[in-house]
Amino acid sequence: MIRKPISRTASILWGVSIWVIFFTAWELAVIFEKVNLLLVPPPEKVLTALYSLIVEGNFLNDIGISILRVIGSFLGACVVAVPLGILMGTFATAESFLNPFVSAWRYLPAPAFIPILLMWLGTGEGPKLALLFIGVVFFLITLIMDYTRQVRIELIETSLTLGASQKRVLWTVIVPAVLPNVVIAMRQMLAVSWTYLVIAEIVASTTGIGAMMMRARRFLHTDEIMAGILVIGILGLLFDLLFRWMHRVFFGYLYNNER
Repeated sequence: MIRKPISRTASILWGVSIWVIFFTAWELAVIFEKVNLLLVPPPEKVLTALYSLIVEGNFLNDIGISILRVIGSFLGACVVAVPLGILMGTFATAESFLNPFVSAWRYLPAPAFIPILLMWLGTGEGPKLALLFIGVVFFLITLIMDYTRQVRIELIETSLTLGASQKRVLWTVIVPAVLPNVVIAMRQMLAVSWTYLVIAEIVASTTGIGAMMMRARRFLHTDEIMAGILVIGILGLLFDLLFRWMHRVFFGYLYNNER
């Protein structure tokens, strides 16, 4: 049925089934020699490589460094984007002043800044964090601005009619109304941070998941490269589930109809 909810058990089963189909298709492609084993190793070889990287290598440290890079840059982007996005979605003057600048930067590919970031910030953590920041912040500002515009005008007009000041309306009406969607926007853009991670970590880096994958490329260790891709996918899924959980915890009133 269209838009009819299903049970949590059914939802989990459907979610697991797509992965079963994916790995089965992958395994069958290997068994029937439909792929080059050097370029597409079987799933069990990838899992073995991942185990070896964790047990015999320093991969857990690389994973931790990558997580810190994503979280640090993303928090910085949120500190800038959340207040700017709300202000631009609330006040037409702020939007008219800032949106041409934000929109222009939104269309610039973040990897294009790698050479100049290296010249400005050297080869340490600076250019990596800056690249992840640039790749997210302008899109996040626009999303939050658009969500802020969607706050019902009736709520704002009623508050003003009752004598509330613009500052009070902003803090007691607009901000609480838009916060659930701000968390959704953050969840959406955190995925983009993970997509830029490998690009950021090939910038004069010896640590992180991306650096491990680049080392593996030199020796044609495709299983290790795919193990890195698998880890990024798992981490992205875990962070996505974390944001979904946070949304339910902080804005549980939005889910009352599901209970």
